[in-house]
Amino acid sequence: MKPKKTISERITTKYQLVIRKEENLEEKSTFGFTYAKVLVILSITFMVIFAGSLYLSQTLLARWFDPRYAQRETDKKLYQLWQRVDSLAIEEEHKDEFIKNFKRVLNGDTTNSFVDAPTALKEQTKPIKPVSTAKLAASDSLFRKDFEQTEMSLISLTSSKYNELSETFFFTPITGFISDHYDVKKAHYGVDIVAKTSEPVKCIADGTVVMSSWTQDAGYVISIQHRGNLISIYKHNAELLKKVGSFVNAGEIISIVGNSGEMTNGPHLHFELWYNGNSLNPEEFVTF
Repeated sequence: MKPKKTISERITTKYQLVIRKEENLEEKSTFGFTYAKVLVILSITFMVIFAGSLYLSQTLLARWFDPRYAQRETDKKLYQLWQRVDSLAIEEEHKDEFIKNFKRVLNGDTTNSFVDAPTALKEQTKPIKPVSTAKLAASDSLFRKDFEQTEMSLISLTSSKYNELSETFFFTPITGFISDHYDVKKAHYGVDIVAKTSEPVKCIADGTVVMSSWTQDAGYVISIQHRGNLISIYKHNAELLKKVGSFVNAGEIISIVGNSGEMTNGPHLHFELWYNGNSLNPEEFVTF
């Protein structure tokens, strides 16, 4: 009686597979193998097929047969859109606050300092009560009136605050001659520069367009917010080339000089500079 083989002997026993022709039993090819090799090959094949099936079930086949796949993709897109809409809503609120401040400045209301939108939203504290001039003594009111008519205005007293601006290089917005200079007494808060018709107007420094619209007095107006609460305003344009929210570089063309609006008598550019709600003399900072 032959002794029984162990499992290790059975799987390591070598076998040979011979392929012959049926007609004449001619040997065509032979293959040597063991059960161990067959088991290894079958295991590897099974793992490859399993991994491929799992990958396809999560990608290509899921798009075709899994109804939850489309819902998950839709939820992802909705969440991304919600984030974008939320950020756009916040930016829109900031821009609205900017535009309100600039319209106030254009209308000549400079009683309050300019406050940018992010700071205004954060500083929602107790309302500031305005000081009534009726409560001032008669002598104080007379002194205040005389002081405002002299050259020692608020801009002159605080000119030391603008040293950082005087050290900054500003591009010339347009080349021409100044027909009307800056004069606070006449409520002329900028300079009028006469130039050729259809001359391009350039931005004096890097910034963001916060106003680009039409007003009855100033015609086509474009305002740009620069860093450090500095605002440059360009009035009486024939055409505006930038929209609100656009970022412009220093020296980039933003409009075309014109004669739009009621407060004009010929093609020119009315240029203003505002810093923290106070008007500046552009000739002290920009070379025309």
